[in-house]
Amino acid sequence: MVTTARPRVGVLALQGDVREHVRVLTDLGAEASTVRRPDELAGVDGLVLPGGESSVIDKLARAFGMQGPVRDAIAGGMPVYGTCAGLILLADRITDGIAGQQTFGGLDVTVRRNAFGSQVDSFEVDLDVPVLEGPDVHAVFIRAPLVEEAGEGVERLAALADGRIVAVRQGALLGTSFHPEVTGEHRFHALFLDMVRDRAR
Repeated sequence: MVTTARPRVGVLALQGDVREHVRVLTDLGAEASTVRRPDELAGVDGLVLPGGESSVIDKLARAFGMQGPVRDAIAGGMPVYGTCAGLILLADRITDGIAGQQTFGGLDVTVRRNAFGSQVDSFEVDLDVPVLEGPDVHAVFIRAPLVEEAGEGVERLAALADGRIVAVRQGALLGTSFHPEVTGEHRFHALFLDMVRDRAR
């Protein structure tokens, strides 16, 4: 049962910046928890896929028996928010993945892994995000992916100055190439919690 006022949201805790997401979600009033096993996934109303190394998270998800349950949850309409590696894991199609790399899928996009180069090529930029009220979003890109193609049903939420897409939404799925959880930017997580609450109505 979804608690509208205090939704239960899990953060997939196989690898990556899990604590940062838990902290932001808790600050926003959600009941946040880590998720490593299928029974823990069954107890939440929404899921965050954190940044990290997408190929490692993919392998661990299969090793821990999480790939099928997460795919089923997405197919069943569970709201899921993916940041950086999490965006890759939500994509139906990836380019520049390692051999055999898989995704949970559900988001009708093609995402290029490490599209901006290595760690030393990380950068920060302010983004206009019309769906969010207030000032531009200060976005941090760390070995970030890029949405190269998006299906007709995918809403483009933000793009770089050259038009390249870095934030998308499709139904109950939200994805960003960057890391709002590390900059004190809470509006994407608040948007995600609204999506979780909307599903409960």
